Amino acid sequence: MVFMVLSACAKKQLVKSGTQFNAQDSFNQANALFDKKDYDKAITLFNAIKVKDVSGNVAPLAALRVADCYDKQGEPDSAIDAYRKFLETYPDHTYAPYAQYRIAMIYFSQIQGYDRGYGAAKKALEEFRNLKALYPRNPYKDSVELHISRCRYIMASYEFMVGKFYYKKKAWRGALGRFEGIVEDYPDFVSMPEVLYDAASSCQALGETGKAVLYIGQLEKKWPDSMYAAKAKKEKVSGRL
Repeated sequence: MVFMVLSACAKKQLVKSGTQFNAQDSFNQANALFDKKDYDKAITLFNAIKVKDVSGNVAPLAALRVADCYDKQGEPDSAIDAYRKFLETYPDHTYAPYAQYRIAMIYFSQIQGYDRGYGAAKKALEEFRNLKALYPRNPYKDSVELHISRCRYIMASYEFMVGKFYYKKKAWRGALGRFEGIVEDYPDFVSMPEVLYDAASSCQALGETGKAVLYIGQLEKKWPDSMYAAKAKKEKVSGRL
């Protein structure tokens, strides 16, 4: 959609060999190749435009289109490098928010569930936040917020998975570290009642009764009707918490 207007010109007369170089006509020709999914030839022509466009008007779009080609070819590393180079060269360009958004979305597309997606989610989250900070009027606001929420959920879920692994092994200190990190960094995590209960249980096992009471207090105050609040109340009666 970004290049819809320019792509509409692709049906114009293509550049003939031996004629004077025309950046706009060459861009139309490269766009036609892009639409045909002939990405290798399109990249070659877009790169030529970057070098030969003396006006400097079409070169930025050609540079961005190179990144799009790599993206469409399924070469994420090359695409990210090309988008970053565009941003370094043209940080104030009209399509700079688009380039930043594409970087974030490439990382986001690499998330493969919370068990293997932490690294990609962390990178995507960073890039989405960069988009908001650098280009607060970007046209992707609603999408960005949804993707940020998803990244945070993936990251919190991963931390919880690791915490539960330690918890089941009775490696209380390792478990508590993960649970405390979730409480601090992801207060809106959907499984927070269970996190607080497990954090309190870990504290109790470590002899840190004061901290256990604090976590149970948070659980009973914010999620009084949860099964973990009821469980904690029952175990307090028995003296376990």
